[in-house]
Amino acid sequence: MSCHQWVNEAIGKIEADFQRSADTHLIRLEFPRLNGIDLYLKDESTHPTGSLKHRLARSLFLYAICNGWVNEHTTIIESSSGSTAVSEAYFARLLGLPFIAVMPRSTSTRKIRQIEFYGGQCHLVNCSSEIYAESQRLAKELNGHYMDQFTYAERATDWRGNNNIADSIFRQMQAEQHPVPSWIVMSP
Repeated sequence: MSCHQWVNEAIGKIEADFQRSADTHLIRLEFPRLNGIDLYLKDESTHPTGSLKHRLARSLFLYAICNGWVNEHTTIIESSSGSTAVSEAYFARLLGLPFIAVMPRSTSTRKIRQIEFYGGQCHLVNCSSEIYAESQRLAKELNGHYMDQFTYAERATDWRGNNNIADSIFRQMQAEQHPVPSWIVMSP
């Protein structure tokens, strides 16, 4: 398969996954004692990986593929012991790519199992301060790509669109009585 053909198929798989997942619900909560206050809950747990990091992982993969950093033979490496690693493992599996999460040994067994459920491998280091250098080392050694969520998140996710959570909230609020929220509070 040519590189161009793989890129088109990879983007198509990610877009198909996006269409199947649709958007997460924005639920209006009714509290009679809060007269005049509209309160909404955005339920990001309904993403396939159960986290708002699913959106970020999708954007990071699209960004890396479109920049030519990821192809059909690329091992994906990320320094994360949390939901980003779980979501990236999901997308790596979707594309048939190996995935390695570099994380401290203290990472919860639950997170390790979630990453492994999606076919990812967990590479444990002794101290959390070692994860970044180890991720870079592994990427170089394996001729892989270090996703580096903290460096590329802002570039990969356009606040004006690209299915980020702010865009989603503002689109879903358009028909509401007060379409521009006064406050947005995030909670894990």
